Amino acid sequence: MRVSAIVAAAGQGKRMGDTINKQYLAINGRKILTITLLQLDQIIEITELIVVVPASDLTYCEKEIFQKTEFKTPYKLIPGGKERQDSVYAGLAALSNESDYVLIHDGARPLITIELIENALKEAVTHGTAVLAVPVKDTIKVVNSNGFVESTPDRARLRAVQTPQVFCREQILQAYHQAQAIGYVGTDDASLLEAMGQSVFLVPGSYENIKITTPEDLLLAEEILRRRAKCG
Repeated sequence: MRVSAIVAAAGQGKRMGDTINKQYLAINGRKILTITLLQLDQIIEITELIVVVPASDLTYCEKEIFQKTEFKTPYKLIPGGKERQDSVYAGLAALSNESDYVLIHDGARPLITIELIENALKEAVTHGTAVLAVPVKDTIKVVNSNGFVESTPDRARLRAVQTPQVFCREQILQAYHQAQAIGYVGTDDASLLEAMGQSVFLVPGSYENIKITTPEDLLLAEEILRRRAKCG
């Protein structure tokens, strides 16, 4: 099983309210993107890392991430697009010809574990796709444009989707090509397959696998990593 990992790290992180992009903020002394990449770097099946960052960050990322940390996995550092979907599409265009599967992960999810990644890869072989998700804890309301509730979905059937998301190489390439051709914009990578009428298989994620979006997320991530260090 040969896997290409695309790491989407081209977001600006405006909700963080900082002067630098959130993937370069530090958690316990190490940059978020570095922590994320080190987890992926330990997976034997991953044969290449394709890291997508803003074009203006290419030099900075090379110097501050790759020159300061030794990675075993070959990598490509490429410029992203305006939106996340554009950035992943650019990453797909940079794939080598050897990979059988494509793993797509958010650079701002540094708390992913090796166990979760390996389980996703195993399930992808069985089901063709594997997308991490967790049951929704809160009651969800569907509202209209005026703010009034239209319906309350059955919480037992709702899942909050995470990354990584793993797909057969040709399957995800076809989905992205079709989305590009018709101008379809999905909310995540799996939604592009859904738009084609293809099935997507969900596998258990973790409530700790948070995406760093706000300053509060940084505090939570620091605490989770401290606790893991004590236990490990």
